[in-house]
Amino acid sequence: MVSIREVISAKDIKQFVSFPYHLYKNNAYWIPPIKADEIKQLKPETNTAFSFCNVKFWMAWQDGRCVGRIAAIINHLYNEKIGRKMGRISRVEFIDDPEVSQLLFETAENWLREQKMEAVHGPLGFTNIDNQGLLIEGFEYLPSQASVMHFPYYQKHFEALGYVKETDWVEFRLKIEEIPEKATRLANIIKKRNGLEVIHLSSKKQIRQYIHQAFELLNVAFAELPYVAPFSNEMIDFVAKKYASVLQPKYTVMIFKEGIMIGFIVGLPSLSKALQKARGHLFPFGFLYILKALKNPEEMDLLLTGVDPHYQKMGLPAILISELQKSMLENGVKYVETTGMFESNVKGATHWKNYDHIQHKRRRCFVKPL
Repeated sequence: MVSIREVISAKDIKQFVSFPYHLYKNNAYWIPPIKADEIKQLKPETNTAFSFCNVKFWMAWQDGRCVGRIAAIINHLYNEKIGRKMGRISRVEFIDDPEVSQLLFETAENWLREQKMEAVHGPLGFTNIDNQGLLIEGFEYLPSQASVMHFPYYQKHFEALGYVKETDWVEFRLKIEEIPEKATRLANIIKKRNGLEVIHLSSKKQIRQYIHQAFELLNVAFAELPYVAPFSNEMIDFVAKKYASVLQPKYTVMIFKEGIMIGFIVGLPSLSKALQKARGHLFPFGFLYILKALKNPEEMDLLLTGVDPHYQKMGLPAILISELQKSMLENGVKYVETTGMFESNVKGATHWKNYDHIQHKRRRCFVKPL
């Protein structure tokens, strides 16, 4: 018999976080997050998103062991933006048992109904920089630390429970080669013609200096995108603190016009294999694996890109990736993993046509009326 228990105590939170480590124990493509960071994400005193989100967590138990988990989130800022009452399901994991998945989803849906939500979609996190989407293609590829891994059977459970496609993200893998002279010339012409200043960061101090400007730009660039709410100053500080220790200045490029930031791109050496070795812990050796991965990367993840929509026709994305590519070539990077791009962003996908590339992963956000 399966029973559902709400996550309330500190012990419950640890069990909730630990479940995927057991579920994916023998999966060669799952990237274990750092447990301490995951625990912080689930507590209001260490995650500022609780200031604008209502959240509940539950676990499914059978014969004394955890067999599934789910979270339900209401992001009030996002709902205000779109003028709808949408609930989110998040951190959904379960064994291949319809009874387990049904009870988990029903529990989350019933709570969202009680909160007067009109529909539920997901998997979605607290914000758009939290994990998003269910993996439905690309199970045989190692994901970036900014992506997700799920078992193929999850999709069947979602669909059996009445969930249908709302949005897909696609991901690409690129081979980094020498920049064609023609592309370099074109980028230089665009920069000169439009009075653009390109800055390659050189210190952590500069990251801290520009991070608020970067997120203010994201608030403009992402304003019309699904699942995105504006970042508050508190949220920016929270994200900055979380990522400041691992961001590498030499893989961060910014474009300014008349002293105002109008575009940026952030790459991060792939930490996927290092996180697998760390097995969810920074100590005693996990941080050493991460430091080693940061020093001599052969693979890079495109972590975040922002472009002011007023200047998109200038070809800023092409300049940003070209400038970042210079740093990657200088440091021996051979491959790049992109983060998820909405499949409807055909223009964005054309940036990769000049690279030896594959579109290898697909994630899906499902939706269901309540």
